[in-house]
Amino acid sequence: MRYISTRGGVAPVGFAEALMMGLGTDGGLLVPEHLPTLAAERLRAWSGLSFQALALEVMTPFVGDEIPRDDLARLIERSYAGFSHPEVTPLRRVPEGGGERIYLELFHGPTAAFKDVALQLLGNLFEFLLERDGGRLNILGATSGDTGSAAIYGVRGKPRINIFILHPKGRVSPVQERQMTTVLDANVHNVAVRGTFDDCQHLVKTLFRDLDFKARHSLGAVNSINWLRILAQTVYYFYAWGRISGGDPARRVSFAVPTGNFGDVFAGWLARRMGLPVERLVIATNRNDILTRFVATGTYAKGEVFHTLSPAMDIQVASNFERYLYYLLGQDPAAVRAKLTDLEQTGQLAVEPAQHAQVQADFAATAVSDAETLAQIRRTFDASGYILCPHTAVGAAASRDRPDAVVLATAHPAKFNEAVREAIGREAPPPPALAGLMDKPVRCAELDASDAALRAHIDSTLDRA
Repeated sequence: MRYISTRGGVAPVGFAEALMMGLGTDGGLLVPEHLPTLAAERLRAWSGLSFQALALEVMTPFVGDEIPRDDLARLIERSYAGFSHPEVTPLRRVPEGGGERIYLELFHGPTAAFKDVALQLLGNLFEFLLERDGGRLNILGATSGDTGSAAIYGVRGKPRINIFILHPKGRVSPVQERQMTTVLDANVHNVAVRGTFDDCQHLVKTLFRDLDFKARHSLGAVNSINWLRILAQTVYYFYAWGRISGGDPARRVSFAVPTGNFGDVFAGWLARRMGLPVERLVIATNRNDILTRFVATGTYAKGEVFHTLSPAMDIQVASNFERYLYYLLGQDPAAVRAKLTDLEQTGQLAVEPAQHAQVQADFAATAVSDAETLAQIRRTFDASGYILCPHTAVGAAASRDRPDAVVLATAHPAKFNEAVREAIGREAPPPPALAGLMDKPVRCAELDASDAALRAHIDSTLDRA
């Protein structure tokens, strides 16, 4: 499998180079030259596999022969060995509204959030390739909450790797902040940016576009701009479908996906494009509703970033939207560049009516307020005793008219106990991974949202290493 850029400026590269490159050298996002399609017989055969065995099958066509199959299988096994549930991403059936709702629990990894599914594997793949090929890697990433801690836990203490994670100061939950800043390994460097997540994301992309700086410091990406993030998250859509359908290709399943950066729902779109029988993908957003407005109007227009009870979704510029735009525009890099120029110059882009019709065929979308989020947490708890994190509650509330949709439970509720307490008057019991977290010592730098300040910080930190 070879990978190209959504903007057309990268010669085709293999899986390993795409993994290490992260963001395309032309500023675009890397995508496969073609997407494999799966016959019904293969879906049926995969439906009863363990999560680890399924991950190996789903990923193999995208990896090719660059990593021997036995090595890839070993890396997958190691990546999920530390998850607290034997199924890795189990389904939970919860009484609700006179029936039941199915939640796909994605929070059984070491940082209790769905990002662990991809980032445990990404860290191990980075380590494998660096040991095999030599060299070092300095990871630069931005987080609205969960990506940072999951990335840190994926590479902490690994030789040949440093990691710099930016988070918006005061705009992540206290637990999310402590999960990052209490990791004191010498290769871990946290930065609180005085700004929003979009500011953090912009800084990361700015430094990646500086090809001299990127090459000098061997920068790599862990945000969902890295293709492996999307590929690994695709696996749990196949897993959930297999457990629900029993392998019957005629059984279609809908999913409600809390999303801010569009990566998780794009993974679902990718699974459907490959042939998974997905009925409907519901994009669930909070007050930061740029994606909901795009589905409704065909216009993608930037707005103010609002701080909400679901902070990991407090995003206006969704990185992975560019991947979807590439396919929506017929895999035409020139058309993608033109639309992104519109976005940069005017703050918005619009698609043609036929393309907008395709968007509405691909997705439903609903924005959920903080009040509705709290009401959903309360409603689910009253019906079943099951506690939702606010992001998962956004997914459930956005799909209330589709009770058959599987809701992606993206984080453990104990990571957001301020919202949980407000909704139900009590806190969610913490998983072992969060025990004693708030009492540990911390280390974190603080910077203005300036690329010059970030460059200087990275330079000085690596000079001291």
